[in-house]
Amino acid sequence: MSHDQIVNVTTGLSALFLSVGALLIVILYIGAGLSSSRHSRLKAWPWYRYISFTLGIVCAAISVIGPIAAQAMSNFTMHMVSHLLLGMLAPVLLVISAPVTLLLRSLPVRHAKVVTSLLRSYPARIINHPIITSLLNIGGLWILYTTSLYSWMHTNLMVHILVHVHIFAAGYIFSASLIYIDPVPHRLSYIYRSIVLIGALAAHGILSKYIYGHPPAGVGVQEAQTGGKLMYYGGDFIDLIIIVLLCYHWYKNTHPNEALA
Repeated sequence: MSHDQIVNVTTGLSALFLSVGALLIVILYIGAGLSSSRHSRLKAWPWYRYISFTLGIVCAAISVIGPIAAQAMSNFTMHMVSHLLLGMLAPVLLVISAPVTLLLRSLPVRHAKVVTSLLRSYPARIINHPIITSLLNIGGLWILYTTSLYSWMHTNLMVHILVHVHIFAAGYIFSASLIYIDPVPHRLSYIYRSIVLIGALAAHGILSKYIYGHPPAGVGVQEAQTGGKLMYYGGDFIDLIIIVLLCYHWYKNTHPNEALA
């Protein structure tokens, strides 16, 4: 499939189907929140989680369909905007919305026990380990921007889809492995997660500087420099959300009587 054909996928009928799918996901989440809130033994689902989930889905959607996605195929700066939305901002917003917690609230007890068993399984423990999620997330970006994979994803639809799925999924599990909002059976210390986060932030910052000086194949110097700076400063802004949440949870755990509810 050619470059132009992939662009058509991001703006044509496929984009319409994805838009409808995104809307249905938001409606399903809101419906589950409202339904579970009617249960007498459960607290009302927080309003900010509805907003966070909706914004997260919107960020993910506009990064793969519509004008941003179409321009990202030929403009590296717009590609980086898409990368920040899909791989960083959308995952953080979705983690804040606590979708797993809402799922457990909404399911019948026997089905919720199955989900809980999966979360406690050894494979889930490995996949949710901060070092593993950092390798999948940051390591995947190093592979994308320092090999021919970046060029390949613009000429092969399946590779294009797989790269975007990986960026989103890796960004989500990375965020979830550092800030414990949903249930995490195998919890690691705040110090451990903080050290891993510092290493991941350093690797992300180094990659952005590498892109600045070594443009990916087919990317002009000016675009690489703009995209590299956007990745560096934009990434820092989004990472700040993770840092604030991690520190707040740490403080709340240490000073439960002083932290906000």
